[in-house]
Amino acid sequence: MPQPGPLLGCIADDFTGATDLAATLVGNGMRTVQLIGVPDAGDAVPDADAIVVALKSRTTPAAQAVADSRAALAWLRRAGCRQYFFKYCSTFDSTPAGNIGPVADALVSDLDCGFALACPAFPTNRRTVYQGHLFVGAVLLNESGMEHHPLTPMTDANLVRVLSRQTDGTVGLVAFATVEQGAAVIRDAMTALKEQGRRYAIVDAVTDGHLRAIGAAAAAHPLVTGGSGVAIGLPANFRAGGMLPERPDSAALPAVSGHAAILAGSCSRATLGQIAAARSHLPTLELDPLATPNAAQLADQARAWLDGRLGSAPVLIAASAPPDRVAELQRRLGRDAAGALVEQALAAIAGELAARGVRRLVVAGGETAGAVVTQLGVRSLRIGPEIDPGVPWTHAEGRLPPMWLALKSGNFGAPDFFLKAFTAQEDAR
Repeated sequence: MPQPGPLLGCIADDFTGATDLAATLVGNGMRTVQLIGVPDAGDAVPDADAIVVALKSRTTPAAQAVADSRAALAWLRRAGCRQYFFKYCSTFDSTPAGNIGPVADALVSDLDCGFALACPAFPTNRRTVYQGHLFVGAVLLNESGMEHHPLTPMTDANLVRVLSRQTDGTVGLVAFATVEQGAAVIRDAMTALKEQGRRYAIVDAVTDGHLRAIGAAAAAHPLVTGGSGVAIGLPANFRAGGMLPERPDSAALPAVSGHAAILAGSCSRATLGQIAAARSHLPTLELDPLATPNAAQLADQARAWLDGRLGSAPVLIAASAPPDRVAELQRRLGRDAAGALVEQALAAIAGELAARGVRRLVVAGGETAGAVVTQLGVRSLRIGPEIDPGVPWTHAEGRLPPMWLALKSGNFGAPDFFLKAFTAQEDAR
């Protein structure tokens, strides 16, 4: 008989990454709820097979990221989860100081497990790991545009080297030739690395089949770390153990009605391309933080522009910019202040949209999503159907009036993502 209570407890280092992971779990038959921030000690445990605690810890100081992640783990352990997952971006977003290594070190210590695999691969979104090197499509990570990321520039594709700089433990590699031989050989390779004293193993993966084999190999691991892709192999372990029934309706969400809008704060190549594709089809306001470096004034511009524009078609408000303009804004204001400016402006605009009857909202960018859900007072999201791989619609539970949210990682989604998002929502109702 299936066991009551949550099976998999997850900690994600940003809000869009959390929904990416949750969508993967739902797509593989686990009813999943995403919680915003560390739950309070007395909060009820959701009725779900998997719980994803979404933190804003990717770019906070490492000590804060560690403290928040440990608190999330403690709550998930009290909730009775059987296994734990630390989710970070499929482009391994971090700096030499962390936060992937420090958080993983803390979780390994708290779980007293001594070892964890690390696999950010997500082949469906063209992220693969080969010989320990992370590729985005056909190019190395450090040639993909991520080298220009305003907060976590990735200038090295060698993940063994990157993670080694962030931990006082040692990092090994389970290479492609081993992964090709399947779950049993992968399991033996990871066991051997642990016995050698390695704390982590970067595990190669270039196909979903590899990810499923890695998941099977990690069935007995207390902690798994990686991008959402490696989670596709975990539900089958619980199902094989008789703990997870078949759930054909795991993505069902309550219906909502109201205006529709898109907020974009990401400056990734993918989001910039999605804005360009939508510009000639949707009413679009492109804010310029460089020309108006004041969050309140940017929000006022959006309020004035919105008058008379909310109707049958979604509206798009963007504060995204190409790398040269982002760099100039950071030079003038400082990196943290520049990021906070955009987050504060778009959060205020999100509040205005909700007040004007927007009930279906797409948000592009992890930091932007964190600011928006905080502004809206959202604490829990029920995960629904995917729009594109890694980007589901979600239902804000406990919020009145109800709202559907899609929190999109900046790098995710097809070029027409903004155009098809609401068609997908209508189809799912």
